[in-house]
Amino acid sequence: MGRLCFGLATLVSLVVLFLPSSGVPSAPEGVDKLVHLAVFALLGATGRWARIPPLPLVVGLTVYAVGSEVLQGVLPIDRDFEILDVVADCLGVSLGVLLHAALTRPRPT
Repeated sequence: MGRLCFGLATLVSLVVLFLPSSGVPSAPEGVDKLVHLAVFALLGATGRWARIPPLPLVVGLTVYAVGSEVLQGVLPIDRDFEILDVVADCLGVSLGVLLHAALTRPRPT
């Protein structure tokens, strides 16, 4: 079940990150950073649920964050590279991994 959820989260991230700007709904300034944070938190949490070890998961999602921003800047989808999106992505990964750890930590008896 964890792998399925991680796969679905990855598909959602691909749509969110590579949708042409004409398909992106307008929103107040900064909302896009919250979307980046949430998408990568979802990837971090579901990646851990899929039992991907923390270090490879964090490294892989960081590479994905940077790569997706670079692609947004060069693909003809009218999107831009934004370093603050990468920062939000990396914070989201950390949040997702930490959230998974907190929710799955053994409880004292």
